[in-house]
Amino acid sequence: MAKLITITNVLGSMATNCYTLANQDTREAIIIDPAARADFLIKQCENQKLKPVAIFLTHGHFDHIGALAELRKHYPDIKVYAGRDEEDILKRPELNLSNLFGEPMVEEADIYVSEDDVIDILGTGIRCIHVPGHTKGGMCYYVEEAKVIFTGDTLFNMSVGRSDFPTGDTNALMENISKKLLVLPDDVLVYPGHDNRTTIKKERDMNPFFS
Repeated sequence: MAKLITITNVLGSMATNCYTLANQDTREAIIIDPAARADFLIKQCENQKLKPVAIFLTHGHFDHIGALAELRKHYPDIKVYAGRDEEDILKRPELNLSNLFGEPMVEEADIYVSEDDVIDILGTGIRCIHVPGHTKGGMCYYVEEAKVIFTGDTLFNMSVGRSDFPTGDTNALMENISKKLLVLPDDVLVYPGHDNRTTIKKERDMNPFFS
C-alpha cells in the first residue's frame, strides 16, 4: 500500500482549498485545484522535496485554476487532468467566471477523464467520479486505498455546492451526490473545495440537504 500524505493550503480570494497529495516514499505529488499563489506552492514542494507530476482539476472555476498557468511554466512536463465535460468551461471566461473577477482565464487540460476512469499515479489508483451539478463536468477523485476523496465544490462539510452558475443543475447535483458519493464507505475522508474536511458517514447522517 502506498504511503500517501495530504497537504492542505487555503489560497486565493475565495479561500479555496488547494491540496497536494504525495507519495511519502517516492516524493512524487499531485496538486489538486491550484487556486492561487504558484510561487508559494512551488516553494512548498521544494521545501518538502516533492516532485509534482500532475495537476488534478475538480472543475474549471477561476478560484480553482488561478495558479495553473504559472505552475505549467515551472513544471513543463506536468500533466493536467480534468473532467471531459469541463473542457469548454476551462476555455471560456464567461463560464469559468474569471471575466467577473479580474483577468479572464483561458485554460485547458492535457488529459480529459470520464466516469470510472482510473488514473494510476503515486503508486496507487485514483478513480474519477463524475458529479455534475455545480458545473457540468465536475469531477471527484477517489483514492480507495487511502480512503480519501477530493470533492471540489460538490459536497461540503454539512452543505453542498451552488448550482446557480453557468452549466449548474440542482437536481443533477443532489442526485449524483446521493448515488455516487454518499454510497462510499463510512470512513472515507472528504476533502472539499472550501471549508473543513468531513466524512461520508457524517454527510450521509447529518448533512441537512440529505438527512
